[in-house]
Order: sequence, then C-alpha cells, then structure tokens
Amino acid sequence: MTAVLFTCAGQRVDIVGAFRRAGATTIAADANPLAPALYHADEYALVPRIDNDGYVPALAELVDRHEVKLVVPLTDLDQTTLSHARDRLAALVLLPDADTVAALGDKYRAHLLFEEHGIPSPPTWLPEDVPADASYPLLVKAREGFGSRHIYRAADASQLTFFLAYTPVVSMVQGELRGEEFSIDVFSDLDGRCLNAIPRTMIESKGGESIKGMTIRDEALITFGCDVAQKLRLVGPANIQCFRDSDGSHLVTDINTRFGGGFPLPLAAGGRYPELALALARGERPEPRLGDFREGIVMTRFFSDLSLTRNGDGTLKPLARTE
Repeated sequence: MTAVLFTCAGQRVDIVGAFRRAGATTIAADANPLAPALYHADEYALVPRIDNDGYVPALAELVDRHEVKLVVPLTDLDQTTLSHARDRLAALVLLPDADTVAALGDKYRAHLLFEEHGIPSPPTWLPEDVPADASYPLLVKAREGFGSRHIYRAADASQLTFFLAYTPVVSMVQGELRGEEFSIDVFSDLDGRCLNAIPRTMIESKGGESIKGMTIRDEALITFGCDVAQKLRLVGPANIQCFRDSDGSHLVTDINTRFGGGFPLPLAAGGRYPELALALARGERPEPRLGDFREGIVMTRFFSDLSLTRNGDGTLKPLARTE
C-alpha cells in the first residue's frame, strides 16, 4: 500500500477518507491536536507550526518512518515551504514548481502569470496604478490569503480610496465580473499533462468555499480548464475559478494548487483523483481521461462532528460510540 502524508490536515476528513478508500495508508499531520482529519487517518502526528524551523524536519522524519511516497498539502499555508523542500522530503510532493506555487499564491502575481501565458483574467492593478478612467465597480482584494477574506466592493473612486485605507492587508484592485462563475477541478501529471477537468456550478458558497454545486458537461469549460492547466504546467490537483463573459469567453480569477473545498463533488462524479495521485506516486504515467465523469451530480455540504477522549498519555483518541 502506498503511504501518503497529508500536511495541514485540518478539517479535510473528506480527502483523507477518499485516499484510504483508494487503498492508501494515510498519515495526517497538523499543529493542532483538535484537527479532526488527524483521527480519520491510519496514523497521525502533531508537528510544529509552519513558520517554525522544525516544520520540514518533522515532516521528513514522518516520511522516513512511514516510508511515505506521496506528500499532499491540504491548504495553501505551507505550499511554498513544501515546494522548496522537495529534496529534503525524499517523496513526491504533489505541487507544481516553486515559482508557479509562489506566483499563484499572490493574486497580483497570478494575474501577471496569466497574462504571460495568454490566459484571460480581469483587469487588475496595484493600488497606485488604478487608471483614472477605470470602470466601476472595482474590487479591493487581498493579494494573499484564502476564504474570500478582505474583499471589498467599491462603487466609485471615493469608496475605492476608503477601502484601500480600511483594509488591514496588502491588496490589489480588480475589475468586477458580472457573468456566471464556475469552478473547474483539474488533475495533471508530473509532465503538466491535464488528465481530467471537471467543471461545476457555484450554486452557493460560504466563506469563499463551495457548499453547494453541480457537475456539468460543458465542453468549453473542459477545454478551457485543460488548456489553463497545461499552459501553467500544473502538477496534481488544482481548482480553477473563472467567470463566463457575455461573449462566451472565460476569465480566470484564481487558481488553488490543491484539492478544492468542493472536492467531494468531482469525487462523487467519478473523477478518481486519489487513484490518479497514487498512480503518480508509484511512478506510473496514467493516460488522460478528459470528460470521464458523471454530469448532473449535485453536492450539498453540511457540518459533522468528532468526539474525542483522553488517551492516558496526553494524547486524544476518538470516543467509542455506545449506541
């Protein structure tokens, strides 16, 4: 069985469970002993915080101890660190190259990267470069971060000035798009070949994360997602967020180089992304399977819970249910 290490495991019980069902031995790591995904893995470990010098050595020790073949980051928090630590981890890190990871982690740099590769995206400026004739409304958006935090809609120049002074984080300014929003969950191999692209609608989101959506067989979106993934030479999973303009064109607003919050939907639709990841870890070269998924699968997410009890040695364990 292929051992997989999940970093920043957090609440991603869905991903850890999917890899277990796909035949992996799962090891979950997090700094927080109350991260629920820890207790759904075969093994778990508490590690230092990402900004601690001991973070990468702790992961390397887990890779060695469990003979880990694949490292899968579950949030954006440590991707830059992991992309620079490939040689120290001695396992396949499921991320693109370090420069791409860093660029996509900064939404202004991501816009420049999209332009460089001929990928359409909304007009985007640094605060001091917004042209006087810019068309409102405009969005003030954090350059780094996730969960749609620190996004403000400015209806005119005075509001733009206010929000740029009000926001507590380094920001950029971007044109607001009016068309329909879509997400495309792609998966690429180590050579940057797109193996599959599964579009989904954004029926409802909360805190920047999709909680309701439906897979759709939209050939234009499938082609577009595949083209974007290959132009950027993405590796492993990525979530491409885009809008469809009135003329049918698509503009990318964000790309997350990880399994997206809507991961259960492409999984239920038959994307088999965990199996593809495990195949890469085994040194295989799967063939592309574009369009191989079920359309019309609807996802509606909900909160769940996990009760823990003391383990007698300072650790926690799941509480055995009596019913």
